[in-house]
Amino acid sequence: MASTMQAAVLHGREDIRIEQVPVPSAAPGELIVRVGAALTCGTDLKVFRRGYHARMIVPPALFGHELAGTVVEAGPGISEFKAGDRVVALNSAPCGQCYFCLRSQENLCDDLLFNNGAYAEFIRIPARIVEKNTLHIPDHVPFEHAALTEPLACAVHGFVDSQARAGDTVAVIGGGPLGLMILHVAALSGCEAIALVRHPGQAEAAKQLGAAHVVQTRTIRQAIKQTRTLTPNNRGVDIAIEAVGVPEAWEEAIELVRKGGIVNFFGGPPADSRVSLDTNRIHYNDITMRATFHHTPAICRRSLELIASGRFQAGAFITGHAHLYELNRVFEKLMNRNGEIKTVIVP
Repeated sequence: MASTMQAAVLHGREDIRIEQVPVPSAAPGELIVRVGAALTCGTDLKVFRRGYHARMIVPPALFGHELAGTVVEAGPGISEFKAGDRVVALNSAPCGQCYFCLRSQENLCDDLLFNNGAYAEFIRIPARIVEKNTLHIPDHVPFEHAALTEPLACAVHGFVDSQARAGDTVAVIGGGPLGLMILHVAALSGCEAIALVRHPGQAEAAKQLGAAHVVQTRTIRQAIKQTRTLTPNNRGVDIAIEAVGVPEAWEEAIELVRKGGIVNFFGGPPADSRVSLDTNRIHYNDITMRATFHHTPAICRRSLELIASGRFQAGAFITGHAHLYELNRVFEKLMNRNGEIKTVIVP
């Protein structure tokens, strides 16, 4: 193995540089993985725009967090993995000991350990992630599909939290990667899935991924009106999942659901956002509101199983391939909302 490698280093706002950095080596309990595929992601795009992420990454730092690859070095004390194993290493792992972990809310762990560095030839996987959140990839699953495990885990978590039953009408606001994943998971679970999207490419993808109805308009207000007409007596949907992350969409998601319905505020708006909700409607219609953040090790395993089963259309989420040196260009394209879902970055 060479002593240096190429890696993307985040230096600040819209400032990613491909640099020669030392190849990491494995301390006890750690793995070094040769990256087979790394995927672009909405969170990485936000970080690219902002130049940092308070919980996950402070520049200058290695960048990227959705990956799959091959173990090239296993540190002392590891028996579960060996060189040559194909693995997906998740981007975080909980401590297992804090108040939240002991209550099976590991996504809220007080000491959630994050890992970045997927946009590189090799990545070091910290011991805690090796132990709790690194999974063997079945032989028939390509790296680029396995790398979808992390975002899919977030989507599955959001869907599970929304307590849908087969036959329920589930409206998903937003046609970005996670909105489309939640929609697909809802359709696979036997729900009548309705996609509320803006762009023609998103509408096409939603149809392919099992949407029973696609409502494509420029304004959320118009979309809600149209969506309610798709339900008996205009009563509204059973469940509405907001996957845009803008306050306006949070406010209007409340208007989508029937009496006794559930709203999941899945999309994360910018810090210091505030919303104004119709309290009369929430109270007298007995509406349940909740939000979902991140994932847990159990949900990550469930997500990889769903990908491996072949039921999940992993290929539909991969809309481009690029080399590491093209990363800046890829993010600039994604900022223009050009209909790309996920681009595979091949080191």
